[in-house]
Amino acid sequence: MFVLDSIINPVLCGELASLNYSSLSSYHSIKMALNVFDHDEYRPPVWKSYLYQLQQEAPHPRRLTCTCEVDNRPKYYGREYHGMISREDADQLLNQAEGSYLIRESQRQPGTYTLALRFRNQTKNFRLYHDGKHFVAEKRFESIHDLVTDGLITLYIETKAAEYIAKMTINPIYEHVGYTTLSLEPTLKKHLPLRSAPDQPDGLTPTRDRGHAEERITSLVRRSTLRESDFVAPKYEKVHNFKVHTFRGPHWCEYCANFMWGLIAQGVKCADCGLNVHKQCSKVVPNDCQPDLRHVKKVYSCDLTTLVKAHNAKRPMVVDMCIQELEARGLQSEGLYRISGFSELIEDVKLAFDRDGDKADISTNVYEDINIITGALKLYFRELPIPLITYDAYPHFMEAAKIPDADKRLEALHEALKLLPPAHCETLRYLMGHLKRVTQCTENLMTGENLGIVFGPTLMRAPGLDAMTALNDIRYQRLVVEGLITNEDVLF
Repeated sequence: MFVLDSIINPVLCGELASLNYSSLSSYHSIKMALNVFDHDEYRPPVWKSYLYQLQQEAPHPRRLTCTCEVDNRPKYYGREYHGMISREDADQLLNQAEGSYLIRESQRQPGTYTLALRFRNQTKNFRLYHDGKHFVAEKRFESIHDLVTDGLITLYIETKAAEYIAKMTINPIYEHVGYTTLSLEPTLKKHLPLRSAPDQPDGLTPTRDRGHAEERITSLVRRSTLRESDFVAPKYEKVHNFKVHTFRGPHWCEYCANFMWGLIAQGVKCADCGLNVHKQCSKVVPNDCQPDLRHVKKVYSCDLTTLVKAHNAKRPMVVDMCIQELEARGLQSEGLYRISGFSELIEDVKLAFDRDGDKADISTNVYEDINIITGALKLYFRELPIPLITYDAYPHFMEAAKIPDADKRLEALHEALKLLPPAHCETLRYLMGHLKRVTQCTENLMTGENLGIVFGPTLMRAPGLDAMTALNDIRYQRLVVEGLITNEDVLF
């Protein structure tokens, strides 16, 4: 089978011998490594050259041109097109040299085209497609020559090194250069911080003396019952945001240290931290992404956990700064959060955060109307790609809201909160504390019910609901937020 999912042009690799392998380690690798080892003890990983050598040995493509004129030749094929010939005729034409190829029209299915390719003394046939680019599987190529080059590399390497490739993820360098503390060699463990017990994140312990109510409803695992003064920037777990990537020049996998072969789409790259790995290695990389501000370009519409890890913060700066501004000068404003500000100025605040981050100026000197700040905060939550109350947790919160008994409803809300990612849970805790203070200021006329109406659809939404179901859910969304505000001192 012509596999095109895990595949650098041999020509591009010609200068490899002059490169220092250690220089090929990415910034991400070195940065993480230096956080673990002392400078005098750090040893760059040894990049493995076996697969690179195989790529150099792979057969080169040899186009077999048709010497006669062919009627109805598709405009996107050249002289390698031989018209409607049989498999047997193609096999006879191609038996001259390894890597030779031609294109023919299928006799069984006229109007469809086949790439015939000579590999290991056999002619292999692949259904060929064109949609502006040429492809036989997922990868798209500008030319047939590039497609065949990539295909020969892939066939050769995956034939010669099938067993080697299957074992690439065993004993990866990833665990030895500071990306993770899992399964390290005993001699390296002394350099690494001790891992916390599963229920206690990185040196944080829950406050115990919270009264009878919290003995009945245990405090949330992770961070929910911590007082503000107890916090340091938490180490939230985050999965890598891998996307298929074409690397220019020779590149090595930062998980297994093996060469990333092929002409295009040789592997995947994390869009948040820049980690480069094979597609198969990406499935076993730990969830320890450390987002880099060079890759995280905006604040609004950015995944919440990605944003706080990139800025080494507890919560998104939008949430902190807007709430601090509101509590400094806006708690007594009538209709707080209910009255909308001018949409153009709200967009200005959004652009200021995207451009300047925590240096954005949202003071009264720039935005005198406090409703612009409330609008900017609500817009931030509405534009989260994953809502503050996540899709996975959504049905559990909705079921909790439907429970008539108050104590059982509170227990169900507590259990639902445990399903939130830590960064989401901490942000929700901080927001609910703020909204509780809003309700305690009688001048603004905003009750928990009013805030529930405003924030229900803002903080939670379910994907794929029809209009009628979504309309019915609004009532329970209000009840969820109202319950979180009312019981903030118990649940958080």
